[in-house]
Amino acid sequence: MIKIYYPNYPYKIKEEEAGKEFIFDELRKQWIRLTPEEWVRQNFVRYLVEVKKYPSSYIAIERKIKLGELTKRFDILVFDSAAKPWMMIECKAPSIAVDKVVLWQVLHYNIAVPVKYLVVTNGKECFAYVKGAIDFEQIPVLPTYDE
Repeated sequence: MIKIYYPNYPYKIKEEEAGKEFIFDELRKQWIRLTPEEWVRQNFVRYLVEVKKYPSSYIAIERKIKLGELTKRFDILVFDSAAKPWMMIECKAPSIAVDKVVLWQVLHYNIAVPVKYLVVTNGKECFAYVKGAIDFEQIPVLPTYDE
């Protein structure tokens, strides 16, 4: 498991629609409903940008992908400097266990969008994998962006 130390970031949060909270997504430049999963996603993106120094312009959030006849959405996709998918991150609410079901989900997404790195997190637990010769292998730390 990888220990993530999230940066202190001045999130913009507002309340509307009968007490529902929204957070301003700096990358998508829009207000998003603040769910537990969205909180994990926003914190993880801030970690990538502020701590790991990944360029924010190379990060996509919640975009549609096709898996056969199904349309799904990935949580976070990081592109390399050649604009090719490089790392896919699946975020879950803190109450959801990061287990084999979550790993299988991101592995299926990898069929549609092949990447070198896969990451699964619920904000408390984080696991990362790198594509090896045959399969993905667990790694102890997230790579730096220039790797």
